[in-house]
Amino acid sequence: MIFNVITYQTNIQMKKIEPVGFLTFVAVILLLLVLMQSRAHAQSPLDKKLSINLKDEKLKSALDKITSICGTKFTYNEQIALSTIKISVNAKDKSLKDVLSTAFTDKPLQFSILDKEIFIRFAPEKTKKVEADPAANTTQSKEKHTISGTIKSQNTGETLIAATIRVVGTSLATTSNEYGFYSLTLTQGHYRLEVSAIGSKPYKTTIELNKNTNLNISLSDDENLLETVTITSNSSQRNLQSPQMGMERLTISETKEVPVLMGEPDLIKTLQLLPGVKTAGEGNGGMFVRGGSADQNMILLDEAPVYNASHLLGFFSTFNSDAIKNVTLYKSGMPAQYGGGLSSVLDVKMNDGNNQKFGVNGGVGAIAARINVEGPIQKEKSSFLISARRTYVDMFLKLSSDTAINNTQLYFYDVNAKANYILGDKDRLYISGYFGKDVLASDNLSGINWGNATSTLRWNHVFSNKLFSNTSIIFSNYNYKIQSNTDENSLTLFSQIRDWNFKEDMQWYANEKNTISFGFNSIFHTIKPGEVQATGNSGFISQKLQNRFSLENAVYASNTWKASNAFSLTYGLRVSAFSILGSGEYYTIDGSGNVTGSTSYKRGEIVKTYVNLEPRLSAALQVNESTSVKASYVRNVQNLHLISNSNAASPTDRWVASTNIIKPELSDQVSIGYYKNIGNSYELTAETYYKTLKNQIDYRNGADIFTNRPIETQLLFGKGRAYGLELLLKKKAGRLTGWLGYTLSKTERKIDGINNNEWYNARQDKTHDISFVSMYKLSQKWTVSANWVYSTGNAVTFPNGKYKLLGQSYFYFSERNADRMPSYHRLDLGATRLLKQTKKFSSELNFSLYNAYGRKNPFRITFQDSESDPNRTEALRTTLFRFIPSVSYNFKF
Repeated sequence: MIFNVITYQTNIQMKKIEPVGFLTFVAVILLLLVLMQSRAHAQSPLDKKLSINLKDEKLKSALDKITSICGTKFTYNEQIALSTIKISVNAKDKSLKDVLSTAFTDKPLQFSILDKEIFIRFAPEKTKKVEADPAANTTQSKEKHTISGTIKSQNTGETLIAATIRVVGTSLATTSNEYGFYSLTLTQGHYRLEVSAIGSKPYKTTIELNKNTNLNISLSDDENLLETVTITSNSSQRNLQSPQMGMERLTISETKEVPVLMGEPDLIKTLQLLPGVKTAGEGNGGMFVRGGSADQNMILLDEAPVYNASHLLGFFSTFNSDAIKNVTLYKSGMPAQYGGGLSSVLDVKMNDGNNQKFGVNGGVGAIAARINVEGPIQKEKSSFLISARRTYVDMFLKLSSDTAINNTQLYFYDVNAKANYILGDKDRLYISGYFGKDVLASDNLSGINWGNATSTLRWNHVFSNKLFSNTSIIFSNYNYKIQSNTDENSLTLFSQIRDWNFKEDMQWYANEKNTISFGFNSIFHTIKPGEVQATGNSGFISQKLQNRFSLENAVYASNTWKASNAFSLTYGLRVSAFSILGSGEYYTIDGSGNVTGSTSYKRGEIVKTYVNLEPRLSAALQVNESTSVKASYVRNVQNLHLISNSNAASPTDRWVASTNIIKPELSDQVSIGYYKNIGNSYELTAETYYKTLKNQIDYRNGADIFTNRPIETQLLFGKGRAYGLELLLKKKAGRLTGWLGYTLSKTERKIDGINNNEWYNARQDKTHDISFVSMYKLSQKWTVSANWVYSTGNAVTFPNGKYKLLGQSYFYFSERNADRMPSYHRLDLGATRLLKQTKKFSSELNFSLYNAYGRKNPFRITFQDSESDPNRTEALRTTLFRFIPSVSYNFKF
């Protein structure tokens, strides 16, 4: 035997990041941020010195005189301006803080810093009785009432998610839930409310609250809003008090300026530009979140699981942007109603359909065309939406004179449909569905097709002004089929996963300090791991692997408690029970992967039940009006597992459920975050996390994924860990918007039987990840954009030697994932030209250039004997995309 050392060196030697060193680094970063904050606080406008003498001066007049002396401005509401409270103070060379503290000693007033101004508000708790002040009427009675209702778009009738309802002049506020419902309990009195939502004009109204009141609010679209790709997250000021962290929310209108492959707007591609979210590879639609693998993301479309969210082997996602209303990604601190994914939850909501007027929009791009039709079934009562998308590469192939080419099928399509009906003031019914399919075939002889189908029936019911209910029946199906036919033989492979799900979610707005969520769901899983149908001399034997059945149940409850104006806490518990059901054979396996016995179970018989507790805890401390610190702990459990041996998503990857041998995967994640609003335009977010994983799955060396033996014989089990620091600086206002994101992270696995039982890099481990995204509004007609990304190469296993046997070369591998692909970087450019815009019609052209400087990023690297010298080894790099221009035309009427 002859052993050669491979001369091609692709790995980039990286100094290993140890957990202790990493945590020390994170501590230093957080300390610097705190010092910066302390310095900023030391330069507060409250430190200004002044001398003033006031005697029985009306409040507004007193504040005006202070402004004229020291230049500090005050912010307050109409009640403060009309207040009859009188101020007396005599100060000489005192700080503004001392002056206001003395002046407000016996008054129901408080002050705090708001950016560079001083915010004045009523604080009725400072006095038991306020004398004849009309602005303080809200404190005269301790009786409380509730304002509740639905917030929707005036233009389309769509309910608005995460709209903010705020009591002007106070810290009291709430947000609408994912169905547009809100509830706010206040003391009886007169209030001024301000309602705002992304993409809508703010709305203000006054209300005399002397009984429980139903107030439905319609917000008009902000036509002057610059359509940018600004991602709104919990670092925005309205969410500084919320304990939720690790959450990113975007609307579809915010993704249209980002240049992407072939000019197709893509939600997944946009999310991959955020810290903590990494791409699975060149052009790939999969994503790795905080060290998790691609299958550890729970992806939901109108509450239905989507088990393969990609088209064309991962180059495009299944989400047609025309049909989507809202996208929320949870990287940590997942609310208790979510379960089933270790690393993240991606909750995608479809548009409801315009119940005000009919509309059509769509576009024609380089490889696909799409159209969206929506309108009222009964105006203001019901609506529908139908959205479709299809690629047409195969239509160009038909122009070829070569029959082998013109008979080739290469396309995918999506169809989204939805309808809803308002049954009354308290009830609303929704039905939605998604159908998507990919076809890759040659002359009807061989090929592969795969697809998803989901449907959701939802009923919203308002039991009272404090209790909201959502009941759902959900269906989800994913399957793939591989076919190879010749004159003499044929081969067909088929696999499927199918779910039926019943779900009940309740929200109880108990009082102004507590919002309680509780519910349950029950999912019946059916998995067909594989069917083989073979004829002739294909070399395969027809067989049908056993179907696997399971029942997954969960109950949950959580409470968000607003302890004070500065401190909030969310705590909850999810209890999941996964029951493996017969019929079928279940095996016992020894340490070498050999079957040593089996037990047969009847249909419906319980093989084993796994019960797991999943606690959730998160807290937020608001340091001041522009800064907060948050922390969270979450345990997640996953009972369905994707068996894959590559980073790139493949339709033939096998889904398996937990068995008597494959245990549920568990993760425990602790996160700490710092959030700072810098002026009115910038936001700074710093989050760090440490995650441990149990019952992780990896292949044995030399495993065969398509074996007819039990899949457990090919697997090994162990643990994992992931830790990292994520930094995000965003500019969210002005002609120039965008963000700069950086992730420093480490992801490792330790599995007995692999790498001498030592820690090794997970396939998705990338030490550094940088993304820079910018959009600039040149004029009313032109918007330009650019994004640049850089990341450390994926961890891979390259051969470090080879031997020859009977003239055939065989490569020798040692440590798992000890090598690196070359670093990845790419620049994308984009521009949008508004062609026409009237009240009834608008159109635009979108131009993009993917990989503008033609970087030869490797898709894969393979090894072979050198033709000139068989004793030497050549490494072959495959590159997919360089200089990919595209143009698309979009319209709406």
